[in-house]
Amino acid sequence: MTREPNARLADLFGLAGWSKGELARLVNRQAAAMGHPQLATDTSRVRRWIETGETPRDPVPKVLAALFTERLGRVVTIEDLGFGRKGRAGKGQTHEGLPWAPERTAQVLTEFTGMDLMFNRRSLVGAGAALTAGSVLSSAMYDWLHTDPALASGAPYPSGVFTADHASFDRYEAAPVGSAEIEALENSVDIFRRWDASRGGGLQRKAVVGQLNEVGGMLAYRHPPHLQRRLWGVAANLAVLAGWMSHDVGLEPTAQKYFVIAAHAAREGGDRPRAGEALSRAARQMVHLGRPDDALDLMKLAQSGSGDEALPRTRAMLHTIEAWAQASMGRGQAMRRTLGEAEELFVSDKGDVPAPSWMQMFDEADLHGMQALAYRTLAEHEAKAAVLAQQHAKEALRLRKDGHERSQIFDHISLASACFIDDQPERGDKYARLALVTIGETSSHRTWDRLREMYRLTGQYASRTDIRILREEIAEALPQQNGVGLGPNAAV
Repeated sequence: MTREPNARLADLFGLAGWSKGELARLVNRQAAAMGHPQLATDTSRVRRWIETGETPRDPVPKVLAALFTERLGRVVTIEDLGFGRKGRAGKGQTHEGLPWAPERTAQVLTEFTGMDLMFNRRSLVGAGAALTAGSVLSSAMYDWLHTDPALASGAPYPSGVFTADHASFDRYEAAPVGSAEIEALENSVDIFRRWDASRGGGLQRKAVVGQLNEVGGMLAYRHPPHLQRRLWGVAANLAVLAGWMSHDVGLEPTAQKYFVIAAHAAREGGDRPRAGEALSRAARQMVHLGRPDDALDLMKLAQSGSGDEALPRTRAMLHTIEAWAQASMGRGQAMRRTLGEAEELFVSDKGDVPAPSWMQMFDEADLHGMQALAYRTLAEHEAKAAVLAQQHAKEALRLRKDGHERSQIFDHISLASACFIDDQPERGDKYARLALVTIGETSSHRTWDRLREMYRLTGQYASRTDIRILREEIAEALPQQNGVGLGPNAAV
């Protein structure tokens, strides 16, 4: 019987740059270190994995996942290698097996978090290139997101223990949990969310990932529908946080995977608005990385997939992200129209329906903060937009509550950047220094990225003594990139 090549493994093998003989030796060495000294892989066997799609026996897929994870500087799961739980998927499978079948979501979640926790990122490389295009994710997940799973549709939902392949990844034995345990998990999400808003994602990221890993084990047990729905909600919220924290510290492919996991978890729990919001995070990530076209593809899916049950405030938030992407592309008219719709939706929300916990962070201050960011971004194409950027940034700062220090830094950077674009270097210097006061207290790479953008805008005023000193202070505050610091005279 003729088999097809394993295209996923072939692609990753090409990226890794190994020879087949080298990979065989590495597999044997890694397997011995993992307690399997009897394993004896050779070059011909590696060739069959790649060229004929042969699926190796356990523990080889897990060994390969660990090797590729370390080599490529991003989490690579068994499924990423083309080795599915029930054999490699055949023709017609969507990108990376998306969407996953309901029984696969908890498995993917647990395997990915387990790999993330064990991965030593001392040599992270090629992160941005590994991101899946927004159009690919949208086409793979569109039909799936627009249908309801069993928990939402009222279809029969079996009870008991879900049969999982424990040989392929580490997990404690699943056990049922009750409402008290789930309530404690929900409270822990709120704590993690507040910490992230205050200090950034670096310090608590692995704690969130570890908590999500344990929830994946809990999901292996079939609880009564009302408890299972809440548990999926916890998984979705933790996955979004893990993704956002990963994005915050520059682990971009890892972040995207968590956003996709969150969308799956939310949908399994019947919460389509939550699934849409998770995908909107992936869109924000794309804009930040300079890929606004991918962001717009994801926003179409996020908005349509959220369904009619999405509250006006949720839809307002989604509109602000779409507007930021439009601004990045210089589409001023479309951006203004989208922001106008966001304002109308925000004020139309009467608050008669309680907002879900994951929307608590999007308040009036955040609305103005996103408007400031959109206008500041558009100002790179239309300088006059800088005036409105300043107005919205000031209003965001006026409304900011305690505990949102990272957002305040972003507001100050938006305000300072808009001032530099608006040919007001004195005011730009003032607000830039306010950002510098607290930026060292966060672990957010995104704040550093925005600070680098602001540094670039100060270049035209570098002959001024005050701006020269400011540039020196910014360079001192920024960490080194690739072993090279940002000098005060660097042209960024």
